[in-house]
Amino acid sequence: MEIIIHKDKTFRNLAGLEKETKSREFENCSFINCDFSNSVFTSSKFIDCLFTSCNLTMIKLNHCQLNTVIFKECKLLGVNFSECNDSFFNVKFDGGVLDYCTFVRKKMPKTSFKNVSMKNVDFTECDLTKSAFINTDLMNAVFYKTVLKEVDFMTALNYIIDPELNYIKKAKFSVYGVIGLLNKYDIVIE
Repeated sequence: MEIIIHKDKTFRNLAGLEKETKSREFENCSFINCDFSNSVFTSSKFIDCLFTSCNLTMIKLNHCQLNTVIFKECKLLGVNFSECNDSFFNVKFDGGVLDYCTFVRKKMPKTSFKNVSMKNVDFTECDLTKSAFINTDLMNAVFYKTVLKEVDFMTALNYIIDPELNYIKKAKFSVYGVIGLLNKYDIVIE
């Protein structure tokens, strides 16, 4: 199948893509106010791309490469990022909603999550070394066998992390956030 390449393009207000988009390459492209909810991308590459104010709810990214992709004020409900290629996986989230997303086994060092709702997100067996959760709501997020070395949780909210089931060396927590580390002990802190 021939690869269709889009380079240095801006896509605005696109909605309702064809059933499945295969073998596309987007390099240095911007997507503004697009609605790709329930769309399927297969074996496609997104390199140095910016998504702004897009609805990507339940988008499928089967065997896609996300290399330096920024999502700004996007709605990404229920996206399974585990289906993306591991090579060059590099994403950043600034504002928006990522509730019910899955990142199982992704290597995501130095990833920035800023002003994002990440309720019920699954980070099982991820490597988040030196990442930052800035003003991010992590209610019911799953951290299991997750590498959290030097992760910044100083302004993160509502997380529960079991220090015995995760690697958290030199992670940063606020005094108020420490409660999320002691949850399993069923103790009262006043």
